[in-house]
Amino acid sequence: MIKTAMILAAGKGTRMQSAPSDPPKPLTEIAGQSLLMRMMARLEAAGIKRIIINLHHKAEQIEAALSAYNGACTITFSNERDALLETGGGVKKALPLLGDAPFLVANGDVLWHEENNANLALTALLQNFDPSRMAALLLLSQQARASGYDGDGDFTINTDGSLTRANDTAKNPALIFAGVQVLTPALFATLPDAPFSLNRAYDLAAAQDRLFGHILDGYWMHVGTPQGRAAAEAYLAADKIG
Repeated sequence: MIKTAMILAAGKGTRMQSAPSDPPKPLTEIAGQSLLMRMMARLEAAGIKRIIINLHHKAEQIEAALSAYNGACTITFSNERDALLETGGGVKKALPLLGDAPFLVANGDVLWHEENNANLALTALLQNFDPSRMAALLLLSQQARASGYDGDGDFTINTDGSLTRANDTAKNPALIFAGVQVLTPALFATLPDAPFSLNRAYDLAAAQDRLFGHILDGYWMHVGTPQGRAAAEAYLAADKIG
């Protein structure tokens, strides 16, 4: 059972066009609750016991927001105040805190809604991870069931669940990477102690035929921009499903 997770909360938040007085993006509130607290609640519900959170932009505000946390998880911060390491570099820096077993990593700017608020997506993702076949298992969303995303899709999924980078010749519809994944520490062994994107880890896993995907049964929302935030607020308000 996977009991450790990391929340990527160290970004600068520049796409949110925030004012100097605005909180860091993970503390952005949607329907009255911050993205960070929403993700932490999902991790707790999935049985996670240890959460690592990396810090850079307005780090002290995130620390302050969590100072009164009294939930079921142990929280540890990974400090990137001196240098932002991007998603992959941030995970590699945190490996001594994450441990030797597979772990979950979640972006700090995504949320989703499941029918009847079932909250089963992360549990299903964790249960479907098979370390004998997989170095990375990514949560994916259908483009028709998403908001705040303006790309053409990230991956196509094959019949065995393995992933291929989306391209114009793909036979299957392109899916969006939903910002949550299960990773193995060994995947980072040859990657640098420097800033790099997690995309390098995905490509490495794909080259080993060990990159797989799991499709979210729900509506996914990216809150990386003001437009994404407005769309998420509108969706949650439409059915009062906060």
